[in-house]
Amino acid sequence: MKIQEYIDIEEQYGAHNYHPLDVVISRGEGVWVYDVDGRKYLDCLSAYSAVNQGHVHPKILAALVEQAGKITLTSRAFRNDQLPLFYKELSEISGYEMSLPMNSGAEAVETALKIARKWAYQVKQIPRYQAEIITCAGNFHGRTISTISFSTEPLYRDDFGPFTPGFVSVPYGNADAIEKAINGNTAAVLLEPIQGEGGVIIPPKGFMKEVAEICKKNNVLLIADEIQTGLGRTGKLFAAQHEGVRPDVTVIGKALGGGFYPVSAVLSDKKILGLFTPGEHGSTFGGNPLAAAIARAALKVIVEEHLVERAAESGEYFIEQLSEIPSPHVKEVRGKGLLIGVELNEKAGGARRFCEALQTRGILAKETHERVIRFAPPLVIDKETIDWALPLIREVLNLQ
Repeated sequence: MKIQEYIDIEEQYGAHNYHPLDVVISRGEGVWVYDVDGRKYLDCLSAYSAVNQGHVHPKILAALVEQAGKITLTSRAFRNDQLPLFYKELSEISGYEMSLPMNSGAEAVETALKIARKWAYQVKQIPRYQAEIITCAGNFHGRTISTISFSTEPLYRDDFGPFTPGFVSVPYGNADAIEKAINGNTAAVLLEPIQGEGGVIIPPKGFMKEVAEICKKNNVLLIADEIQTGLGRTGKLFAAQHEGVRPDVTVIGKALGGGFYPVSAVLSDKKILGLFTPGEHGSTFGGNPLAAAIARAALKVIVEEHLVERAAESGEYFIEQLSEIPSPHVKEVRGKGLLIGVELNEKAGGARRFCEALQTRGILAKETHERVIRFAPPLVIDKETIDWALPLIREVLNLQ
């Protein structure tokens, strides 16, 4: 079939909850993807940072195939031989004592909210059902009813209420505002070390460290949503580590599945995650043997191929080179590691047209919040490939 035929079928039979670029991808390898006509593109989105290890990584593929030929699902009613090893290896790489596996990032965030509330009632002794969780404006933590309840983006909220109570919103990057919002019923502060969907918004230096100190002083849990920023994307295993911060709870997903399978997890210590008792929380697919085997391989690739260090080095070079592009349209280039945002001036005509122009030149990037082009290629990208892309990006950023 022709590209337009695929697009027409999708538009006819699929719900219109996305606005994708009109490219129809049929296969991928490393940093490259190919459309149904065989045209090659550099992937600068990485499925929203879910493909840190590159497309169809052979070691992760081998783990998937091997496990799929044995057993894929047992449910948590029984034990399986992959999950214990996944627990152990995840603790060894993350430094947390325990983890709770789920599937999607939104599920993991919901899990973190539930355990924060239980901790509030069982440990902090907040009156039952009075716990509050502080969140930050501009956040993106998922699309469930609870997570959109504390979103400040009208598009995510309009027509979807009533909303879940118990959340307080403060400006992002303002530690003083967080401190002022804390009261006797505050259970936790939930935030992203860098707001990815919000437009690659990087808080002021020292923000995470200051918030961690405020939380500790007030006996409040710090929950870091590292679903997009974690597992090497920013040049550290977790973005909070740039300021030496170890949150009480860290939420991960996306790249944990290596681009093959939805895998997420909540990381914490026994004094928090150990509060869950049998039957209080769970998931039919969470922690299944196929997911555990894939995630084990995904973590192994990150470590063995030094993807954290490579992201730091390649990201510094990419940001530096993008910053030097003279363009009347560019307001700011910002980023950390290989999570990079190019914010355009208001008169540039929006980021969408630039992403469409990049597509015609063989680069796939995506706009976020209308005026930001996000560049987030797989962490396996090399300098030679970045150098190939830069002249094309320069050309597009200077379009009339």
